[in-house]
Amino acid sequence: MSTADIRVEKGHAEPEEVAAITAILLARAATPPAAPAHRGRARAGWRRLERENGFRAPHSWR
Repeated sequence: MSTADIRVEKGHAEPEEVAAITAILLARAATPPAAPAHRGRARAGWRRLERENGFRAPHSWR
């Protein structure tokens, strides 16, 4: 990768600044993703209405 692969959208960045942000982004990309910390339930306790069936029985309370 060369400096031509990175473009500054607004303002002017010195080569040292571009190198620093590149190092930070590469370091973040190299770290493994953290495991999500679940407290209590692993899934939501409610349901989205648009994912439910369209028909409900007339005696249903929903």
